Amino acid sequence: MSPNSIQSNSIQNPRVTWEGCSVLLDINDGDRLVFARLTAGSTLKIGNKNFSLRPLIGCPFGSSFQIENGTEGLCLCRFVPSTEVDNNDQEKGGSQIMDECRDNRAIVDNNEAQTLTSGDIDEMRRQGVKGDEIIEALIANSATYEKKTTFSQEKYRIKKQKKYAPRVLLRRPSARSICEAYFKKYPHRIGFLRVDALSLLLSLANVTANSDILLVDMVGGLLTGAVAERLGGTGYVCNTYLGSTPYPVEIVRTFNFDNEICKRIVRAPLCDLCLDQTGTSEIIDASNAELNGQTSPINMEEMSLPSNHEAADSETIVSPQIKMGKPPKAGEKASEEAIKSWKEIGFSSLIIAAPDADAWSLAKDLLPLLSYSAPFAIYHQYLQPLATCMHNLQQGKMAIGLQISEPWLREYQVLPSRTHPLMQMSAFGGYILSGTKICSSS
Repeated sequence: MSPNSIQSNSIQNPRVTWEGCSVLLDINDGDRLVFARLTAGSTLKIGNKNFSLRPLIGCPFGSSFQIENGTEGLCLCRFVPSTEVDNNDQEKGGSQIMDECRDNRAIVDNNEAQTLTSGDIDEMRRQGVKGDEIIEALIANSATYEKKTTFSQEKYRIKKQKKYAPRVLLRRPSARSICEAYFKKYPHRIGFLRVDALSLLLSLANVTANSDILLVDMVGGLLTGAVAERLGGTGYVCNTYLGSTPYPVEIVRTFNFDNEICKRIVRAPLCDLCLDQTGTSEIIDASNAELNGQTSPINMEEMSLPSNHEAADSETIVSPQIKMGKPPKAGEKASEEAIKSWKEIGFSSLIIAAPDADAWSLAKDLLPLLSYSAPFAIYHQYLQPLATCMHNLQQGKMAIGLQISEPWLREYQVLPSRTHPLMQMSAFGGYILSGTKICSSS
């Protein structure tokens, strides 16, 4: 199938990948999360080998792939799990839990339980034996497998499956999946914005279709992409900034937005939006140097090379996007007609995610750009900047319904007879100041 036909089919069916699209690869059930752009030459490193991502082109999102022996050696092959067998195993395991009296007290970890050597496994691989067959051979040659409990047997099987038959899940890059992946790998790049805090931001700001949203996005473009995804090609997303250099929004490129949605993502400096307001230009020009000094390390951090312990994963994430074909560009400068309309009517809502900027300095300059009764939401990693901003807004009688929210999230492991909160999870999701703009008497 030619690339053109694949791309035309993907336009009709966005649930299927096409050449040049961005994907999120979930390796071994969340052990590794890798962003990649699908082309004929892109590769994914698993273990000590590189595997071509060409078999992933034209497959629906949600497909699973497993490393198997092909005509050209080891490659990624589509894997369809047998749900019936899995359900039967779960039912049998659940019925045996109550009657099981075995435990692991008599099992000694002395590396003598396995009679199959590493040389035997290498020989099986050279003969083209599949990973599942190697796992069954390891189980058959284990002297302690039958003595283990049902839970321990399942853990043993999963451990060997990740080593000898790793699986790759093809996930669609959405606001939730991208936020979860960055929060797990590089939370500092998105200002430690957790997925529940992101959803709360969109809800408190009343992001709906045909809205004109004003943004200050200093979290790499995650907020811009999430708002544009919810608008669905209606309304506008306007990124504003102080100074002459816009904030980087590289994450937007991983959302696979089409041209229509990309046209709805624009940028405009704050001086252009406030040009007709008396006294505002001088204040903005005076604060440019201070804010630019704060934001320049963020720009350099986004563009700089990763550290040594992050180099392996970052190479797979960043390099394909730089070397391969660029998707439709988002974030063009807003037209004069749109800016004039926003000056007259005002924006529908305001969202600020600027962890390294002063919340009150931004709020006092941006709130006049909103229409009356428009909601706003401000995210910050710490409480004190939002408390100061809330106090100043109350003193100036600029907004009503002011509240500071702290999102709370608990993840659970859901398994038969083993449902409990995860042992390690994020205990902090930042704070959000929300309110509604009113007409000040002054």
